[in-house]
Amino acid sequence: MGTRTRRGKSPTQNGARTTDGNGNGNGNGNGSIRRNKMNNNAELMRRNIPQDSSSAAVTANLMSRESFSLDERVPNTPISNNHGFFELPKSDQKNFGLLVLLYFLQGIPLGLATGSVPFLLKKHMSYAEIGIFSLASYPYSLKLLWSPIVDAMWSPKVGRRKSWILPIQLLSGIGMLWLGSEVEDLMAMTGKPGGPTVWGFTGWWFFLVLMCATQDIAVDGWALTLLTPGNISYASTAQTVGLTAGQFLSYTVFLAFNSKDFANKWFRSEPLETGLMSLGGYLTFWGWAYIAVTIGLGLIKREEKTKNEDGIWDVYKIMWGVLKLKNIQTIILVHLIAKIGFQANDGVTNLKLLDKGFGTENLALTVLIDFPFEIGLGYYAGKWSQEFTPMRLWCWGFMGRLIAAVVAQLTVAIFPAGGVTSWYLLVVIGSHIFSTFTNTIMFVAVAAFHAKIADPVIGGTYMTLLATVSNLGGTFPRFFVLRLVDAFTSATCIPPPEGSNPKGSMLSPIVSPFSCAIQADKERCLDGRGVCNMERDGYHIVNIICVAFGVVTFLMYIRPKVLQLQSLPLRAWRLSSSPS
Repeated sequence: MGTRTRRGKSPTQNGARTTDGNGNGNGNGNGSIRRNKMNNNAELMRRNIPQDSSSAAVTANLMSRESFSLDERVPNTPISNNHGFFELPKSDQKNFGLLVLLYFLQGIPLGLATGSVPFLLKKHMSYAEIGIFSLASYPYSLKLLWSPIVDAMWSPKVGRRKSWILPIQLLSGIGMLWLGSEVEDLMAMTGKPGGPTVWGFTGWWFFLVLMCATQDIAVDGWALTLLTPGNISYASTAQTVGLTAGQFLSYTVFLAFNSKDFANKWFRSEPLETGLMSLGGYLTFWGWAYIAVTIGLGLIKREEKTKNEDGIWDVYKIMWGVLKLKNIQTIILVHLIAKIGFQANDGVTNLKLLDKGFGTENLALTVLIDFPFEIGLGYYAGKWSQEFTPMRLWCWGFMGRLIAAVVAQLTVAIFPAGGVTSWYLLVVIGSHIFSTFTNTIMFVAVAAFHAKIADPVIGGTYMTLLATVSNLGGTFPRFFVLRLVDAFTSATCIPPPEGSNPKGSMLSPIVSPFSCAIQADKERCLDGRGVCNMERDGYHIVNIICVAFGVVTFLMYIRPKVLQLQSLPLRAWRLSSSPS
């Protein structure tokens, strides 16, 4: 990484040469401009158009050509290569591996905070309380607020990105070591009289996600310079593979080995009351792994020294300038509403399956089978985003994801009364794979689009802004969706027959019907030997509302807008003070 280019002056001005991504030079000096002008004049003569025509006529003639593009002669516009991974330069392959590792580390605590821990909490908490815990993932959706600090404050001796990655990963490792020693007790006491509230428990995970979000800001910016310009689309592939693998370990693998039913069924001859892996032990292991990887990164990987040219206020002004771009405002609005259609499926479907008795061992097996498909599809989605235009591919994924939400609802609706059977397990696996397939396509496609339009001069801030609003679109609705599920649910606890409670029982007998729509009341009903009769399942109502909203907004606004944005030249995404 060479010396940082000052805004307002392109590194390829004043006769500099640029490369097309394959190492082929292209002159851009005054001679090139004269040749272009002569060629234009010759073209006008061949078309029998007078050279003294009005500027409007000349402009109309040029724009009528099929080859016309506003991106012509933009010196710093990279040309994407259509290379397979093994055709990349060795340096790009190594840096791709580094990016995968860094994104993988992010996926470890994220997989726990957004996947496994909510499932472990579901036994004792309502959907609304799990909605409170979902706030722990908000730092990933709000990192734009402090990304200028990460982009502007760094040590030239350590490196622009390593100045943040090294200390943040050390703090993450220390945080996981501490939480690993306390988490079992915290979970056991959360929500109980005298114990920590769900808000207090959420705070500890908020800290871990905050560290991951800050590391992500630095890694996103580093990705734009670690890979050569023609191969920059592989940054989104590295992010997909790394994050998916990390979340898979913390969600699927951990959830499986933490389940006593899964362990007793597949690994033990005599059943026990504990799984093969505890949450505390898992956090402790990865806390030490974080520290080891950070030390290795600090000793082995060198980052080219650059000059710190911009202060924090300069970066905030750049960010504000980017936010004022009309096209940025449009893509922000699209991101904020695009994922509402899938929120009930993403946030509630698996919890609803567990609520019906699907079992954590079956859920773990489902996601375990799904993982190879997710990794493979992530790789091919990265290639497809080069062969097809990214946002057209994103639209295909959007439509498929709406269909996946409907399929998931039907899967929940046909849950067998007698319990999980082989055919039903296959149905759930198929539904899950289809949902993952469409989700992966959307994620990789939009990441490739972000990498394409981001200004590399302010890459860290630009990429973080785009990623932030995309994440926020999938985060902020979930809190409300989970609360709506409880609000729309109607269930009544039916008291047991008289005399069904044994003498000396410490359970409070249920003597009159009451609402058992939320988890705490449901547990009180079951503990009192009552039956919680579901009259109206709020999940189905909320999912229908979400899908309907998604269909209407996609057809009337989202699809036309994203295809229009994709057709814009790169200069439409640049600040006037940035090189175009």
